[in-house]
Amino acid sequence: MGSIDNHTAQKITSQFPMNTLEPEEFRRQGHMMIDFLADYYCKVENYPVRSQVSPGYLREILPESAPYNPESLETILQDVQTKIIPGITHWQSPNFFAYFPSSGSTAGFLGEMLSTGFNVVGFNWMASPAATELENVVTDWFGRMLQLPESFLFPGGGGGVLQGTTCEALLCTLVAARDKNLRQQENNNIGKLVVYCSDQTHSALQKAAKIAGIDFKNIRVIETRKSSNFQLCPDRLESVILYDLQNGLIPLYLCATVGTTSSTAVDPLPDLTEVAKKYDLWVHVDAAYAGSACICPEFRQYLDGVENADSYSLNAHKWFLTTLDCCCLWVKNPSALIQSLSTYPQYLKNNASETNKVVDYKDWQIMLSRRFRALKLWFVLRSYGVCQLREFIRGHVAMAKYFEDLVRMDNRFEIAAPRLFSMVCFRIKPSAMIAKICNYEVNEINRKLLESVNDSGRIYVSHTVLGGVYVIRFAIGGTLTDIKHVSAAWKVVQDHAGALLAEAF
Repeated sequence: MGSIDNHTAQKITSQFPMNTLEPEEFRRQGHMMIDFLADYYCKVENYPVRSQVSPGYLREILPESAPYNPESLETILQDVQTKIIPGITHWQSPNFFAYFPSSGSTAGFLGEMLSTGFNVVGFNWMASPAATELENVVTDWFGRMLQLPESFLFPGGGGGVLQGTTCEALLCTLVAARDKNLRQQENNNIGKLVVYCSDQTHSALQKAAKIAGIDFKNIRVIETRKSSNFQLCPDRLESVILYDLQNGLIPLYLCATVGTTSSTAVDPLPDLTEVAKKYDLWVHVDAAYAGSACICPEFRQYLDGVENADSYSLNAHKWFLTTLDCCCLWVKNPSALIQSLSTYPQYLKNNASETNKVVDYKDWQIMLSRRFRALKLWFVLRSYGVCQLREFIRGHVAMAKYFEDLVRMDNRFEIAAPRLFSMVCFRIKPSAMIAKICNYEVNEINRKLLESVNDSGRIYVSHTVLGGVYVIRFAIGGTLTDIKHVSAAWKVVQDHAGALLAEAF
């Protein structure tokens, strides 16, 4: 047998890549990073909530090319502090009240760290059995906390999967509904398939429909009304379905919402699912924001009717202390997903999959590769327990009620939509007093108020339009937010409203 001489061996060794995952250096730099983030959270309240930089700021201050020689973590973190943080809108600030919350937690962060550290690619059971089986377990745990029907859980023939976002959940279920319908047809009539939603449904549905090949003109956006609290009306839905049938179209899919983005309205699930089932529509319930609240018995009523739906999803990364990204999707009929999304090339064949006794999550999602998301949800569920998670949500609801009361006590303002959870929609109202003070349209006044408040950097809020009315949304859900931050935020709003009206006068 031949052998390699020492000179050749040394030459080969010198060409090996450096060890970029040396445990002791990882330990040293890891401690530095944790300290950096802990210091960030200590100071986050003091930063302008919304970034104040101008477009293109970062390209102007960073080099044009990557460094040729290595740089130390100390140097890199210094640049993070001076160059990156000014360009961050601080979603974890206690003064962030825009959009919906992206609540974080120590448990969520540590679970994410462990997931990243293991860095497994769990596309099928064999690739990492623990990643698959823990996901089976935690989605069943969460489903039982929500009192979902057994048919949505693995023991009942359904099951849960952790997607990245609601956009992915909508696309997966829409594709499954599409293919199920097309298999039942003699001809491929994809151009006749129709998707139904309300004008309050998240725009992600329209994006998913376009990706799934649904003709844009076959997306029915049904108008809602203030008189019905912006809920999707079952009678109007049925009228639209009947019209489509009369015109030779094929009703396919309904997306109902529990906690709409604009006003947190809750669609009447029992009546909507009754209509949908008459015409064999796939019903998906999107509870991205408000679904987490339904672990509390006083909010579970909003899921009544979900037993008649085909799929249900919520974002644990919104209001459930689980860092982005983690969308929980439950389906009654996993085979519908699998038939649409499965591929089984030779290089992925294995004995476990052949037995059909395991879940291969690659067949439940768009991508092949997937992260070990179940770890962070498992950490959250175990670290806080059902009791503390309920109290976390109830605390935000109580703060929202407090803010709502403050708004009602100021006769310059009005509540623009019913508050159901932890978001308040309000605006300067079109009173006779304001009409005399300025010539602006009321919508313009509220737009200017929003811009003024956000430009201050002290708080960050967002807006929507409800029935043609410009409305300011005040969403409470940040992990670090306390009642003092809510009080201070209202004072900011009042001060800027006063200055705006005085200037107009």
